[in-house]
Amino acid sequence: MKIASWRPVRIQKIIFAGLLGLAFQGQAATLQLQINGSNTIGARLAPLLVEGMLKEAGAQNIQLQLNSETRESLITAISATAESIEISLNAHGSTTGFTALIEQSGQIAAASRPIKDSEVDALKSRGDMRGMDAEHVIGLDGLALIIHPDNPINALDTEQIAQIFSGRITNWNQLGAVQGSIRLYARDSNSGTWETFRDLVLTPKRLELHTEAHRFESNADLSQAVSSDINAIGFVGLANVDQAKALAVSSGDSRAMLPSKAQVATEDYPLSRRLYLYISPEETNPLAQALIAFTQSQAGQEIVEQVGFVGQNIKSIQIAPQAEMPAPYQQLAEQAQRLSVNFRFKEGSSQLDNKAWQDIDRVRDYLQAQNKTENKVVLVGFGDPRHGGAELISKLRAMKVRRALGNHDITVKDSFGIGDDLPVAANTHDDGRVKNRRVEIWVY
Repeated sequence: MKIASWRPVRIQKIIFAGLLGLAFQGQAATLQLQINGSNTIGARLAPLLVEGMLKEAGAQNIQLQLNSETRESLITAISATAESIEISLNAHGSTTGFTALIEQSGQIAAASRPIKDSEVDALKSRGDMRGMDAEHVIGLDGLALIIHPDNPINALDTEQIAQIFSGRITNWNQLGAVQGSIRLYARDSNSGTWETFRDLVLTPKRLELHTEAHRFESNADLSQAVSSDINAIGFVGLANVDQAKALAVSSGDSRAMLPSKAQVATEDYPLSRRLYLYISPEETNPLAQALIAFTQSQAGQEIVEQVGFVGQNIKSIQIAPQAEMPAPYQQLAEQAQRLSVNFRFKEGSSQLDNKAWQDIDRVRDYLQAQNKTENKVVLVGFGDPRHGGAELISKLRAMKVRRALGNHDITVKDSFGIGDDLPVAANTHDDGRVKNRRVEIWVY
């Protein structure tokens, strides 16, 4: 029987429960797993997720041997049935994770950016790497633009940021601050953090990073360097702002937003991004399967939060009404609360993306726990102005989410579309338009 595509989280929970009882039985050899890829994920998040998975599986004598210099770590344990477990983590950048999958030297790729077309093509013999069995969003992050705490600048738009990092703007006095030559700090070329920044900021403007930018393999090292240099500017993951000062960022007609957890959770913040684990759909390694399942659990998402990233467990958010809001949306802000998730769609498609299908399950669980499954939910669809009929298309998107929730016995009170109002990103590039094509969920 074909399982409906809107049930991935519950299916993963069942798989994980089965693995706890079966994966660590009857295996004489050491159980091994290798994870390669993003330093953003591999530095702290992946080791703690592995540790959490092992604890939930009843493993004993869990040892984390973390090496911040080599970015290579080893986690060992003894399973509940006395088998040895070895899990290695090599955190040298997102690209290296996909290279290891292609070369079959690792089972999981950790990535702080989506898989590229070329990587999908290289792995096509092993299944659809953009399918729900392969692509797993494990949390959210925001790229924070950081400067020295004493720098008076508080906000920049993505156009200014692109001009700065390409070397077009070279002095702080061009931005209204005191004179000082701007020094650029950027992540290394293997980093998913760098690739996300490049794709969100530089590529839409057809610009390249200035050749004199200082490059860092670690978010933590970059943040420390910026906080010690009055003329510096750099970008790091949300969890690594540390002693530096984060700037509010705007894109196109969107308002300037600080990289807060609430803005990142809904992916409204212009430089928000998803954190992924990729696995071949044909992968049978029980540790790999158990880890993927654990990351989608309530406990796994709590670890994401503890590390400083943004988890996907649903929360309610109070939104202050604003004069520029359309009337029905302003009424929602006055009377209801928004949930910490946006449903988004596959690029060039009216189909919900993989994260959206997982979030359907999370929303169902939240609404059931809050006793709000009957006529308490309002869905608001948004579009972009590239094609005509943005209001109609945004309404159709809201209806698609309404049907998906209906399959979970959630009766929606109302759904409507407000077209291309209230953009969260610029509509001048595909990445921005994709972010603007979204459905919000509000609860009375």
